[in-house]
Amino acid sequence: MNLTYLTLGAGVLALGYSFYRTAWISKQDPGTEKMVKIGHYISSGAMAFLRAEYKVLIWFVLAVAILLGLSANEQSSHSLVAVSFIVGALCSALAGFLGMRVATKANYRTAHAARTGLESALKVAFTGGSVMGMGVVGLGVLGLGGLFALYMLYFAPTTGSEMDRVLNILSGFSLGASSIALFARVGGGIYTKAADVGADLVGKVEAGIPEDHPLNPATIADNVGDNVGDVAGMGADLFESYVGSILGSMVLGAAFIDVLKDVDGMNGLSAVILPLALAGLGIVCSIIGTFFVRVKEGGDPGRALSFGHYFSSAIMIGGAAYAIYALLPATWTTTSILEGTDRVFTATGVLVATVIGLIAGVLVGGITEYYTGTDKKPVTGIVFQSTTGSATNIIAGLGLGMLSTGLPALIIGASIVGAYHFAGLYGIAIAALGMLANTGIQLAVDAYGPISDNAGGIAEMAELPPEVRERTDKLDAVGNTTAAIGKGFAIASAALTALALFSAFMKQAGLKAINVANPTVMAGLLIGAMLPYVFSALAMGAVGRAARSMINEVRRQFNSIPELKNALAIMKKYDGDMKKLTTSDRKIFDAAEGKPEYAKCVEISTSAAIREMILPGLLAVVAPVLAGFLVGPEALGGLLAGVTVSGVLMAIFQSNAGGAWDNAKKMIEKGATIDGVLYKKGSDAHKAAVTGDTVGDPLKDTSGPSINILIKLMSVVALVIAPLII
Repeated sequence: MNLTYLTLGAGVLALGYSFYRTAWISKQDPGTEKMVKIGHYISSGAMAFLRAEYKVLIWFVLAVAILLGLSANEQSSHSLVAVSFIVGALCSALAGFLGMRVATKANYRTAHAARTGLESALKVAFTGGSVMGMGVVGLGVLGLGGLFALYMLYFAPTTGSEMDRVLNILSGFSLGASSIALFARVGGGIYTKAADVGADLVGKVEAGIPEDHPLNPATIADNVGDNVGDVAGMGADLFESYVGSILGSMVLGAAFIDVLKDVDGMNGLSAVILPLALAGLGIVCSIIGTFFVRVKEGGDPGRALSFGHYFSSAIMIGGAAYAIYALLPATWTTTSILEGTDRVFTATGVLVATVIGLIAGVLVGGITEYYTGTDKKPVTGIVFQSTTGSATNIIAGLGLGMLSTGLPALIIGASIVGAYHFAGLYGIAIAALGMLANTGIQLAVDAYGPISDNAGGIAEMAELPPEVRERTDKLDAVGNTTAAIGKGFAIASAALTALALFSAFMKQAGLKAINVANPTVMAGLLIGAMLPYVFSALAMGAVGRAARSMINEVRRQFNSIPELKNALAIMKKYDGDMKKLTTSDRKIFDAAEGKPEYAKCVEISTSAAIREMILPGLLAVVAPVLAGFLVGPEALGGLLAGVTVSGVLMAIFQSNAGGAWDNAKKMIEKGATIDGVLYKKGSDAHKAAVTGDTVGDPLKDTSGPSINILIKLMSVVALVIAPLII
């Protein structure tokens, strides 16, 4: 138990680091009065969305908690599972809230820092992201580890069966985290894409103005959306992945209690506590890695971010080796859960499985960067196809997304086989944890992206010098790639975590195997494979309906507000070149300042997101419950297998296609030369690229990243109800 308390100390360290960095950001120069005003617009819109979302989710949390408490099997579970669920939901919501607060503080400070140079801008943006990253891992370790310590004191388990009971109660924490994550991802994705589509299609394509121009009524909602989708949404996403991988490893580690209790000096709990120890080490390694993210003026921000992440991963291997050899005996023999025969396990095998997970995560991230990175061959191919219109742009993006599933699937498959070879099902769970051990710095790199994106928008709206926008655009282009890499990590970890949770479900349900020749299992497999398609359709349909309302609102304002109509006419007259404005033209622009009704666009996105997130969220909870109670655990096992295989590939396809379309658009906006012809903003190729980006937006920011939560949430639901359906 002393080691558990040390792990809790690592969680406290992470939160302390977050508060220290938040204080540092607050001390940075916020910039001009106009920048501060714009920043407050974004901040108030983001917080308004969170308040509206949490007001709805609190009723869902209370309803599910009551059902869990009333239905708990007191022999193999306990009504305390409801407490675990509530704590998990609260920690997930708090992680999103803290990340949102600091991101909306950092965005306009990053824009101001960019007036000085690239190095200072990167420092502010990355520091804002690191607050989110360390807050997530800190709350995850404190929540999960704290409840584990309390339940251990309350139940004082001395046998493996009692430990199974403790861990089943603890699984409620993961269920709460996954539930909030799914709603946050879907709701945030609907919000941001409704605003983005309105700002892009009406602003860029129809009116011919940048999406971040202050005349664009959807621009504030668009910048708010970057935070609710890519900060709060991604934070909740990786939070539930993080705690799910820890919990799955702990459940499978409980199978070793009887054989280890006489040799590990921890009453057989070493394999149960090891995942918490690895998570604590990951926090320390992530914090160390943040100090190595530096870039000089004219340098490559992407290389600086990657170095910090890779350095953190390298020292994590050393830390993992120390923890594994210190906790686990060199070798032990026990009955394999799947084979039913004796199998020899080794500490070295567990270490190799951990390293396999780390390497697989880095490789999947690298492949994602190749398929979605600016100036990389796949994205350049989409730029080339954009020169012949929207249709060829769409075809190229779809083909790229499908092709991009190949290598990640091979890597994930190889990591599953390799981890199982060295350490059985426990090895697969540990590999998932190894992939997510450095979640702190990975999420810091990811959350840096929307902060940089917001900084560019604020620079545009505040009419800062062109070199400021060039610096923020350089940060933003890297941010698009880091966001895609973050999604790749989340998806790859979802596959391993879901398999670990699936194995834990089989253990709790007493299943030795899932026979696909069984008709009910095959039916469950088919239905499970269908669910990611239906889920994606619901999410994308929601974006389409919300975007339609947003488009109509922006058009209404452009057509009915005289000051906006006059200013837009001048923009078209000079082809968007503000330097050509005469004194009288400038007066017309000044008259239009403050006339766009930003609040109405924010309200449209908020109400649409809250309304539309309910059905996709309920689908993930209800489907496994119906399968388990109406048909049985074998059919539920088939359902989980189907949704995992289908969902992982769908998520990779959608996220990579959307990321590639986005960066293809940005390449043209910077100026792309194809066959000796320069294509830039306003060209037909740019309009085709904007269309492709608009199609890709709901794929990469709504349905794609939400699918990996769907996979894990269904697995956690199955784990929680396992004692009730056997």
